[in-house]
Amino acid sequence: MEHRTYYALYCAVVVSLGGFVFGFDAAVISGVVGFVTVEFDLTPIQSGFVVAAPTLSGVFGTLVIGPLSDALGRKKILILIAFLYLLSAIASAFASSYLMLVAARAMGGLAFTSLIIAPMYIAEIAPAKLRGQLVSINQLNIVVGLSAAYFANYFILNASVSSTDWVAAWGIDTHTWRWMLGVEIIPAVVFFLALFMIPDSPRWLMNSGREQNARDVLAKLLPADEIDGEIEVIKSSYDSENGSLWKRIEGVFGPKMRLALIVGIIIGVVQQITGINAIFFYAPTIFEQSGIGTDAAFAQAVLVGLINVLFTLVAIALIDRWGRRPLLLVGLSGIAFSMALCTYGFAQATYELNAASIVQIEQIDNIQNSFDTGKLSSMVGTIYQSDIEFKAALADTIGATAAREYESNFIKTGTNMNALLILVGILGFVASFAMSLGPVMWALFSEIFPNQLRGVAISFVGMINSIVSFFVQLLFPLELSTFGAALTFFSYGVFAVIGLILVAWLLPETKGKSLEELELMFAKKSA
Repeated sequence: MEHRTYYALYCAVVVSLGGFVFGFDAAVISGVVGFVTVEFDLTPIQSGFVVAAPTLSGVFGTLVIGPLSDALGRKKILILIAFLYLLSAIASAFASSYLMLVAARAMGGLAFTSLIIAPMYIAEIAPAKLRGQLVSINQLNIVVGLSAAYFANYFILNASVSSTDWVAAWGIDTHTWRWMLGVEIIPAVVFFLALFMIPDSPRWLMNSGREQNARDVLAKLLPADEIDGEIEVIKSSYDSENGSLWKRIEGVFGPKMRLALIVGIIIGVVQQITGINAIFFYAPTIFEQSGIGTDAAFAQAVLVGLINVLFTLVAIALIDRWGRRPLLLVGLSGIAFSMALCTYGFAQATYELNAASIVQIEQIDNIQNSFDTGKLSSMVGTIYQSDIEFKAALADTIGATAAREYESNFIKTGTNMNALLILVGILGFVASFAMSLGPVMWALFSEIFPNQLRGVAISFVGMINSIVSFFVQLLFPLELSTFGAALTFFSYGVFAVIGLILVAWLLPETKGKSLEELELMFAKKSA
């Protein structure tokens, strides 16, 4: 790898630190939501909103982030994003109410737009033959951030129940969820400072009339004899539309953009509607539903992070060899099969309280102060065929608040199911996503739209992606309590099958082509 390629890699790694912070922010809430639900006595919709608030604000951010990055430059916007991550982490850790926590997390959601700007920046500095791999570094950092958050949550949870002096001195035992959120401050600071050490992208510099600055950056990315040719290619891809935001918006919905826009919308919707953020943001909650208990659920969430990292590395190795289309077809097939396993596992489960399980419940610290455990005897001997029936019976017997607070304990003692099947299904889903929809979507977004329309187009499809993600996150607790785990995962599998059919029908291969070649190819296919 020559020096110029190393420089492109360096820039990609720095920008992709935003992916790490995003991944950490996204996953850390999985350990927090149970604590804040009890502390602030939240309903399922309120719990969902704590998780989904950043995505909702991110929807509004995506409306403006593309045009802003076109006007101010990718670098300046990334610095602003890093600052917002930092402010959000501090405010979330010190939130004293439900509304303050939601507001703090919503502030961080504006920074989720790094998912749009980072791939855009990387695609604009990367050599065509390495573009898929370099853009995928952002996805790798996302999954490393997810994994780091699961590890941090597991470590803090275990520390909080230890009797060591430093845990009490630092308040980890009494402010467990605040420490989980506060750890994000560290990577946010690193990301913010590192961004001052990269250049703006040469394509944005050219578009802003700063040709000499663009040449200076290209000199670090290309051999000297290729710079003039690259400058001419960039110039030719920008036309008179580039000076007007409204003309660029019109261009996004023009006939030449038809196929690129349809593909972008399909991939953006399918990436989220198959349930990935339900898995990432509620991993411990999902594993608790299989009856393994809170501690084991947090431990299995760590496995989600590890599998995610491993198969993202597989995707990076294959994306410029196999191509985008084969990875998506394999991945969507794997997602559909994995969701079928989860559906079967939860559908076959039964739930029953017996004398031994009630004894286990009675041994929980302070449970006698929460409700009369003697009322549970009325449920002994009754076999419930679904988690919905079981939870409803508990709420009727001991009250909704107590049933919600001790739900994990009741499910652990009363569930009869194949928990290993659920674990295999969830890990299979994560592996399939990590080698396909995760990295491939952002690689496609960064390359299928023309240079002059890229910022606006990615904002539009990114907004759709965020809207779908918001509703998946918001509604998951409600779906779990209303429809049950089996039907919820079945719906994700159905959407995966639909996505598989659409991708096989519409998506052309994009690997190995320059951004300008792809612009011509999609325009021709749209004609």
